[in-house]
Amino acid sequence: MHVLIVEDDPSISAPLAEGLGREGYEVSVATTGAAALDGRSGEVDLVLLDLGLPDLDGRVVCSRLRDTTSIPIIVVSARDGELDRVTLLELGADDYVVKPFGFRELVARIRAVLRRAGWTATPVGDASLPETVEIGELSIDQRTRTVMLAGEEVPLTPKEFDLLVSLAEDPGAVRTRSQLMRDVWDENWWGSTKTLDVHVASLRRKLRPDLIETIRSVGYRLGA
Repeated sequence: MHVLIVEDDPSISAPLAEGLGREGYEVSVATTGAAALDGRSGEVDLVLLDLGLPDLDGRVVCSRLRDTTSIPIIVVSARDGELDRVTLLELGADDYVVKPFGFRELVARIRAVLRRAGWTATPVGDASLPETVEIGELSIDQRTRTVMLAGEEVPLTPKEFDLLVSLAEDPGAVRTRSQLMRDVWDENWWGSTKTLDVHVASLRRKLRPDLIETIRSVGYRLGA
């Protein structure tokens, strides 16, 4: 599975490419709209498109790509206005993700878009959870982003779900604060890391107080 990242900021494209590589994707990076349109789109399976490019507006790139190919396009942009979203979707984008975003959320969006486009295979070397994981009475379904505890559905916010998925990668193992921040809020998160503690506290209230254990000065772990 080959993903083309169209992004001129290396502080964003480099860690994103590294993360997608760990997930088993082949990754290419284009730093301009012209480079994205130079013919390489015929060799990729999905495009992650930033709007703030140095040469062409991302809307133009999206429109021209859609004129020549049917490959999925996910816009990744700091522009969060409703008009921007509607315009890009009308121009042919398949999804729209607002910066800053969580890496897990982006991977889930990529998989959802690829499924809609007819892809059913999981990328080679994918080290993430299977679509459904069972841990005692806890069940996590990544396809529908639902969580069940003792047979009852537990409503979670998107970030709470992503945090639970990150903890569930290796039940019983300690996940450091930096690992969790990277997975859920990504390397470019500029806010306070206290948001992690707030989300853990919320998960404990919604699930079980003893399900997530605090490892002092290190991080958290999910009870096996």
